[in-house]
Amino acid sequence: MTESSAMNRSILCFGDSNTHGTQPMQHLDDKRRMMPGERWPGRMSAALGQGWQIIEEGHPGRTTVHSDAVEGAHKNGLAALPVALESHTPIDMVIVMLGTNDLKARFALPAGDIARSLSRLILTVLASDCGPARKAPAMLLIAPPPILETGCLAAMFAGGAEKSALFASLYSAIAERHGIGFIDAGSVIRSSPVDGIHFDPPDHARLGTFVADHIGSLPFAAG
Repeated sequence: MTESSAMNRSILCFGDSNTHGTQPMQHLDDKRRMMPGERWPGRMSAALGQGWQIIEEGHPGRTTVHSDAVEGAHKNGLAALPVALESHTPIDMVIVMLGTNDLKARFALPAGDIARSLSRLILTVLASDCGPARKAPAMLLIAPPPILETGCLAAMFAGGAEKSALFASLYSAIAERHGIGFIDAGSVIRSSPVDGIHFDPPDHARLGTFVADHIGSLPFAAG
C-alpha cells in the first residue's frame, strides 16, 4: 500500500480570498471570514464525504505570478505554490482558482496575459513530484466568475469586469492545452453585488457541491 492510498485522498485548494472565505466587503477594512463549513472547500468536503482530506490554501490578495507593490510581494502565487506543494506532499489533486486579483487596475493586465500566467502555475504542479508515488498530482483549473465593478472595491478593480468576462474561454483553452480538468465557476455562481468580487454563502455552497460532483470524472495518478 502506498503512502497516498494508506490515508485519505488529498486535495489542495490553491486560491485567493474566495478560497480563504472572505465575506463580501462592506468597506475596505472589512476582514470578516466565513466559517470552515461555509466556505466552498468545506462544502466540497462535506459533499465528497469520508476518505478525502481537503487542504485550504486561500490567501486574500493572491495573484497568479505578480508581486503587489501595494499589498506586498508575498501575494505572488507562483512564489507560494512550491511551498504549499512541498508542505502537503503527497497530494492527489491540486485545484487552482486565481486571476481575480490580477484584474486590479494597478496591474493593467489584459485578460490574455492573466490566463497565460496560469500556465506557469500549471507547469509548476505538473513538473513536481508531489503526487502519489512521486508523480505529479492531478489538476483542476477553475475560472473565477466575472466580477462586478461595484461597492467599496469598484475603483480598485476599474476596467476589470470586461476582462473577467473572457476568463472562461481563455482558461478553458489553457486547461485543454495542458490536459487538465476545467470548471467555469461563472456557469454555477455569481459574484456578490455587495462588492462585486467575493461570493455570498449560497454561492460557496453551490460551487463546493459542483466541484465535488466534477471531481469524480477526473483521472488521478496511480498510487
